[in-house]
Amino acid sequence: MTESLGPLARTLSLPYYEDALPAHDRFHAKRVRDLALRLAEEYEQTVETDVLSAAAWLHDIGRPRERTDEVDDHGEWAAVEAADLLETEGVATDQIEAVQHCLRSHSIRASSPEPTTPEAELLFDADKLDASGATGIVRLACIVGERSGRAGEAYAAIDDASVHGVETTDRPDVSILREWTTERLEALYTEPGRRLGKDRRQFMDDFFARFEREIGAGAER
Repeated sequence: MTESLGPLARTLSLPYYEDALPAHDRFHAKRVRDLALRLAEEYEQTVETDVLSAAAWLHDIGRPRERTDEVDDHGEWAAVEAADLLETEGVATDQIEAVQHCLRSHSIRASSPEPTTPEAELLFDADKLDASGATGIVRLACIVGERSGRAGEAYAAIDDASVHGVETTDRPDVSILREWTTERLEALYTEPGRRLGKDRRQFMDDFFARFEREIGAGAER
């Protein structure tokens, strides 16, 4: 292996993001990588930053395949695929296994294993924090669009029909974005992640308060 693990993983991961939609593209991977390393600087334990950086670049390489139903679990698929890629490049077995654990445990889905290493906890938190704050609002709205396109019909109504007296819908309204963020921020593992999550949650609370006023659900009429 001639490159260090983080840059190598970046090079290996980029082709997998060519067909990715905006919420899980290479820019998301880069933000997660940067945020994970930022959190690692404040973490109370020793962190293998090469492993963390590599896992961040590789964590969503299976998303395009999951979106088209080629794979059921993008985290598990990524763990297997990443092992093949990294082994070919001569990466040490212990580093490969550490990256694999991060990939398998980064998702919030109930079937995912719990992260049990500093690197896995930090990747989980960084990934969830990218679904909060200003960036998170944009990303989660993109995910609503992705699900709408996949289903062939609208997934959520970005409004409150009851305010306007129009026909109601059984689709979720925009508050689903707040629910998704709350679920993720309440699941954070690390103290640095929780501190940043508190700040991002406040921004989102302010945003949704303004949103409700703008659509007529609040006091501003």
